[in-house]
Amino acid sequence: MKDAGSRPQFEPRWPVALAILGVLFLLMALPGRIKLFPNWTVYVVALAVLAPMAAVGLTAARPRWLRVERAVTLLFFVVASVVTLANLGNLIGAMIRRPSDISGLQLFASSIAVWVTNVLIFSLLYWQIDRGGPESRVNNAGPRPDWLFPQEGAPAEDVPPGWRPAFVDYLFLGYSTATAFSTTDVMPLTSRAKLLMMIESMISLATIVVVAARAINILGS
Repeated sequence: MKDAGSRPQFEPRWPVALAILGVLFLLMALPGRIKLFPNWTVYVVALAVLAPMAAVGLTAARPRWLRVERAVTLLFFVVASVVTLANLGNLIGAMIRRPSDISGLQLFASSIAVWVTNVLIFSLLYWQIDRGGPESRVNNAGPRPDWLFPQEGAPAEDVPPGWRPAFVDYLFLGYSTATAFSTTDVMPLTSRAKLLMMIESMISLATIVVVAARAINILGS
């Protein structure tokens, strides 16, 4: 527990900013017949999402900016999820109704973009909601956890002092969920955690089984 007069800690935002930029780049890189919005919208979204994160760093995580960042990040997840699902639907529609409009290579590259986007946006959501968010975690001020990490059950000498899950841990959680379609070393403890992992797994499964498999079949024929 921290002293009352101690300065609150905050988690560095640069890994999260890179993940957001990665999502926006992947959405922009999709073929024109697949993506929903023009490229200029990516720059507007990037500014809107990254500005609160920069403010959190510059103001030493003032509560007002933390609230703004949380709201913007959750809104970004909702919008990016809808766009990802729509892009996946467009890919499947093009594959079924207009197979001549998209090549096997474009289909394969687009399926990778959708899959990676799915991993990144769910990693962002896990990072933001678990135990009340990043600042609540590093300051031991959050509610009960949504996920149990293996470091929390490991002997004290095997874990860095004061260890708390950071964004890279949630990125690994998102990656594992999208590849294994189940829990790996991180265990979900709440209903919402289980439901979110189920949704991420279903999107990943549809992308790999339906789109990527078809693209590989086209490339091999």
